Amino acid sequence: MLLPHLNKDLIEAGCDEAGRGCLAGAVFAAAVILPPDFGCEELNDSKQLSEKQRDALRPIIEKEALAWAVGIVSPEEIDKLNILNASILAMHRALDQMDICPQHLLIDGNRFKNYKDIPHTTVVKGDGKYLSIAAASVLAKTHRDEYMLRLHEEFPQYDWNHNKGYPTRKHRKAIAGIGTTPYHRRSFRLLPNTALWADIFDSL
Repeated sequence: MLLPHLNKDLIEAGCDEAGRGCLAGAVFAAAVILPPDFGCEELNDSKQLSEKQRDALRPIIEKEALAWAVGIVSPEEIDKLNILNASILAMHRALDQMDICPQHLLIDGNRFKNYKDIPHTTVVKGDGKYLSIAAASVLAKTHRDEYMLRLHEEFPQYDWNHNKGYPTRKHRKAIAGIGTTPYHRRSFRLLPNTALWADIFDSL
């Protein structure tokens, strides 16, 4: 059972990101302020939900939330900033768009940089502990998946409609055989420099 809040007397926003471990595409983050009486038994860490469940939860969250927003940081920015700083920037960009200013931030993970003068609490695996973080994880994931489906139409060889940019064997095989796209993160190790690379290369 997820907790409704950490500080019940404050307007609290949950924040989470999606796409941090991908080889291609932007990193997305969402910020969500839920009403005090929000309840949804189905809501959980987005990684524990099926795609169908996430897609069903998204309109509920977007309708019921007091405020929500999604922030995006491009692959080019990721390469300049590194993925940790880019993930935090995506959260800041989501917070920049909020119609309601939160009084406290609940951040999934263990690293964050101060946003304005709003106090924050980092929570490891927070998307499985607090409703607002879980809601943010669902919005970040579903909005990013939509974005990767659009990129797939432009570059279908990389199987992004299935892997969403994550380092699957099929994705890396396409990189080995075709090369990269403008959406790939050049600062990431796109191909392993191990026996796996030779295995992929030999199978082309």
